[in-house]
Amino acid sequence: METRELAYFVAVAEELHFGRAAQRLGMAQPPLSRAIQQLERRMGVTLLERTSRGVTLTPAGAVFLAESRKALDAVEAAVHRAQRAGQEVPRLLVAMKTDGDAGLLERVLPGYRQDPDAVEVEIVVCGIDEQARMLRDGRVDLAFLHAPHDDLSGFDTELLLEQDQVAVLPRGHRLAGRAALVLADLDGEPFPRWPGSDVRGPEVRDPGQLLQLVALGQVVAVVPESARRHARPDVVYVPVLDAPRTSVLLAWPDRTRSRAVAAFVRASTAVAAGNPVA
Repeated sequence: METRELAYFVAVAEELHFGRAAQRLGMAQPPLSRAIQQLERRMGVTLLERTSRGVTLTPAGAVFLAESRKALDAVEAAVHRAQRAGQEVPRLLVAMKTDGDAGLLERVLPGYRQDPDAVEVEIVVCGIDEQARMLRDGRVDLAFLHAPHDDLSGFDTELLLEQDQVAVLPRGHRLAGRAALVLADLDGEPFPRWPGSDVRGPEVRDPGQLLQLVALGQVVAVVPESARRHARPDVVYVPVLDAPRTSVLLAWPDRTRSRAVAAFVRASTAVAAGNPVA
């Protein structure tokens, strides 16, 4: 089976429309339809139900879509990693969203540089919810991820720290003077819409944007307590007693044998163990 066939199937399965899938792939619809039919014949299962009302995935098709995505990601990751391995000066690429390291990196990097297996480090600051995708497709070697929010499948991980959560409120908010609150106290409040969520509030893609919206009274938010490090005078942080704790983890692809990655993990766990965030 060729990766081209997987790409064809994924396009049709995601669009659920042969015409749109063909346009997305830059090809005519008839050869695309024939390619999918040939794929189904070779596999001996029906992947797509075609009716006058449209295209739907069969149970076999849903499974094959998930596995096809993984296979295509693996191929893309192999290309990216091979390209980086061929560079004259080895580099370690580490992905994190803004403030996603909870303040650990400024202490990790000096310790890492002292390790004999250390190489040059490049920090890739990405948008919310992008770190796992970049790690999965091979664009970076490690990423700071967060449980329970990020998908950790296919990764080895090291827990660095756990944090309680706080509500971020405008200074003039009715709850701003409380010593603590519970989630029910925030019922009816406007919340931001993070990428991929179905909340109807303003979309937020980075902490700076979030703080600005909070200060203007447009939203409130519940965030890890390390966010206090970037306090500003027009917002307040109030502990939320019943909010689930969040975890900061360092993640890398499973079965990685890189000594540079191992050295970075060692430095990160040493810093986290010696300097936990209160």
